Amino acid sequence: MKSVPKLIRRFVGIMLLSSVLLIILNFTLLVIYTLNQSPNGSPWTTAQEVADNLSQDSNGYVLTEEAASELQNTNAWAIFIDNATMKVVWQTDNLPETVPMSYTVSDIASLTRGYIDGYPTFTGEAENGLVVLGYPKDSFWKHMWPSWDYNLIANLPKTVLSVLAINITLIFIIYVIANSKLLKSVKPIVSGIQALSTNEEVHLREKGLLSELAVNINKTSDILQTQSRQLRKKETARANWIAGVSHDIRTPLSMVMGYAGQLESDMQLSEDNRKKATVIVRQSERMRNLINDLNLASKLEYNMQPINPKKQNLIAVIRQVVVDFINMNIDEKYTIVWETDETLTSCPVCIDKDLIKRAVSNLIQNSINHNEQGCRIFVRVIAEDNICTVVVADDGIGATDEQIGKLNHSPHYMVCDENTSEQRHGLGLLIVKQIVFAHSGKMLIKHSEYGGFEVDLSLPMAM
Repeated sequence: MKSVPKLIRRFVGIMLLSSVLLIILNFTLLVIYTLNQSPNGSPWTTAQEVADNLSQDSNGYVLTEEAASELQNTNAWAIFIDNATMKVVWQTDNLPETVPMSYTVSDIASLTRGYIDGYPTFTGEAENGLVVLGYPKDSFWKHMWPSWDYNLIANLPKTVLSVLAINITLIFIIYVIANSKLLKSVKPIVSGIQALSTNEEVHLREKGLLSELAVNINKTSDILQTQSRQLRKKETARANWIAGVSHDIRTPLSMVMGYAGQLESDMQLSEDNRKKATVIVRQSERMRNLINDLNLASKLEYNMQPINPKKQNLIAVIRQVVVDFINMNIDEKYTIVWETDETLTSCPVCIDKDLIKRAVSNLIQNSINHNEQGCRIFVRVIAEDNICTVVVADDGIGATDEQIGKLNHSPHYMVCDENTSEQRHGLGLLIVKQIVFAHSGKMLIKHSEYGGFEVDLSLPMAM
């Protein structure tokens, strides 16, 4: 059940990422807001610059145009208090009327850290006195008693980090508690969906936050189970029908083959009639083989064919199939070539020997059936990467790319487009595919390197 922990990790990751992004966003907005609210962020520096740019000549004190322009832009006023007389000896034109013109030491101390009549004031040290810079009311807030405990300042970083960690922990706890009910509801939903994929019957409690989804999953499960039961009935009926028909046909077909065989060997009949009897025997044998193939394909499709896998040397099994075909005295125009590397002496696989022999026999017979002009048939066994592969190829007429594509992907036998009374690479290949799949193997149909048809059967090697 990996999906629920993954979902929880995703929720937690989103929460942590959201928290970090919110902190960064808030800090950025605070900085932007502070800068916008402080057009003159250094009033103390401005006061000192005014003091430095204030000079005395024969007519009195004169402020440079640049400093005067700065004061005008910030709507600030300035005075210069003489050290000897403690009186204002210079002032700007926009000095408010309520500003005193003489000061005591205590007045100087008060205006340095605070205000003059509500105007925030800042001082700059000149050669013979003190420059006082005043800004409009409510333009600056000044802390009148700026003193802090030393330990508080020294431990401030640790305190901030501790508070931040506590806040994150509290947010996480609140988040988990708030979503625990949702996660509790999600877990059975996820389990139900996973069970649906394996065709298991599902019945979830139709309560909680996701009750509507649980109802739909239960309905879906009921529909799938009903369809599955109906499909099993159809499959069983089909398999039984095929088995029954196959059984019922065998008896009359045996009689036909028997009488036809007698007629074929009856020398009292004319040559023409005996040839007709020979055709009946061959077509009857073909019909019998087709019935056997159809019955086997049906059993394999519905897992009714018992498979008895045992550890076998695949090379020995396939070599025996080749030898059996050679001993059958097949037509001279068909040559079977054993191409397995002589240095490869063993290829252990866990298989049902008879079924695998049937599969390879079908492939060899397939090459014979579809190359009436004759061909060479190449058989070899390859062992690579813990996989044993049986290759059956020929140099016959082969098949088109379209036919090979259909054969690789078609779940049933194919009817020949040129002659609907003949099967081309059909039921026999279906049986081969079913046998290989029953052994957890793979089958690949392709063009052979000799210009004809090739089928590769790959089986897992036994350890």
